[in-house]
Amino acid sequence: MDTALDQPDVARRPTLRRTLVAYVALMKLRVVELLLVTTAPVMVLAQNGLPDAWLVVATLIGGTLSAGSANAFNMYLDRDIDRLMNRTRNRPLVTGELTDRQALVFAYVSGAVSIVWLGVFANWLAASLSLAAILFYVILYTMVLKRRTEQNIIWGGIAGCFPVLIGWSAVTGSLDWAPVILFLVVFLWTPPHYWPLSMRYRDDYASASVPMLAVVRGGTVVGVQIILYAWATVAMSLILIPVAGMGVVYTLAALGAGAWFIIESHRLYGRLLRDETPAPMRVFHSSISYLTLLFVAVGIDPLLPF
Repeated sequence: MDTALDQPDVARRPTLRRTLVAYVALMKLRVVELLLVTTAPVMVLAQNGLPDAWLVVATLIGGTLSAGSANAFNMYLDRDIDRLMNRTRNRPLVTGELTDRQALVFAYVSGAVSIVWLGVFANWLAASLSLAAILFYVILYTMVLKRRTEQNIIWGGIAGCFPVLIGWSAVTGSLDWAPVILFLVVFLWTPPHYWPLSMRYRDDYASASVPMLAVVRGGTVVGVQIILYAWATVAMSLILIPVAGMGVVYTLAALGAGAWFIIESHRLYGRLLRDETPAPMRVFHSSISYLTLLFVAVGIDPLLPF
């Protein structure tokens, strides 16, 4: 008679669907979404109108593969600390849905495909910038800065600024001051976007010995830094108005969404000063909404006559 021990463990056996879901998780597509939000509108601005539809699609595909590759490398390199943090315990290398080798092969292949894809269907400047973004995120942030300094997210965040340059260069084959300003907007935005998240998961980062600013500094210090970077982000966004000749839609979005982002940053600091529950995720979510509204305006503004 067959016993339970003789039966295959169907529940735990890998399936094609579960493996595909694991590969998608490896790419961190929720993060990639935000990167793509900054790519397409910049292509409209670069064209000063609607760019070729296939070029937009091809650039977004290449950008997705590029960011997915960087995120896969990140998960491979951080698999040890991911096991220690509650927010990352369900990642595929922690649960065993994928092996280390599968993740590493996927990272290399998707990265290589993204570079060739952008080179063929956009241009080799866009492809080179894609390679630079991967190297910045994997080497500078993940391997060098993340576990060594509280400045990790400031300089490591440069990788997330490259989609702006990639989108512009895909259309024009060159770079200009407008994409550089938007690059700096994303650069300045990244710390006040990420630091509230690190406040929310402070214990996780502390348990993994990752020196995020919220782990090594007091809450009020982090709050002040968030305010300063939020103000700097909004100020940089306004510089685009004279440089790129932006119109009413962008100006209103930059001022209105920027004011909301700054107010939420000040509210967080006020709660920290009063020793109230800080609710840092309000700033985190408002930062996402701010960047989304700003770049939607970047894409709409060139299409309007005012």
